[in-house]
Amino acid sequence: MRVDKPRVAPLSDRDIDRETLDRFGGGPVLNIFRTLAHHPKLLKRWLVFGNHILDKSELGDRDRELLILRVGWLCKAEYEWTQHVAIGLAAGLTQAEIDRISEGPEAEGWQPFDRTLLRAVEELWSDTFIGDATWAALSERYDTRQIIDLIFTVGQYQLVSMALNSLGVQLEKSTDRLAEGKRP
Repeated sequence: MRVDKPRVAPLSDRDIDRETLDRFGGGPVLNIFRTLAHHPKLLKRWLVFGNHILDKSELGDRDRELLILRVGWLCKAEYEWTQHVAIGLAAGLTQAEIDRISEGPEAEGWQPFDRTLLRAVEELWSDTFIGDATWAALSERYDTRQIIDLIFTVGQYQLVSMALNSLGVQLEKSTDRLAEGKRP
């Protein structure tokens, strides 16, 4: 974690407005949402976009998680990384692949398209642009909507990582043990 305590303390259930709490259907409310509940209008609108990226985009779950985990690693966002290790495993990534994400697209063992996905993250993260060679490789498998979803997935999780790091959102005690491998 970048900071050892929250800069903006997560709200308790009694301090979160009823409409926001109802969105979570009585289930556990993660620290990211408890923190963003300080700004209910922003949280409400961001959840719509975030839900598209996580549940409604045209990317496969495994590809999406590969992108998200690489962004989390590059942004040194331990909260994001830890949450998405479990999601990535459920989406079909292996623990060895998750551990290899820290090494980037040039690491030994990646399938060619996985390498392309990781390279797209690197290019967007460092230059805010997908280069021609990477674009051509993406276009061999992805249609236009999928490429747009890829760009917005990387952008969404870079934004989220910036917020998590800067606000000091801390891991839930129940998830701290989920990411047993490498951490950013």
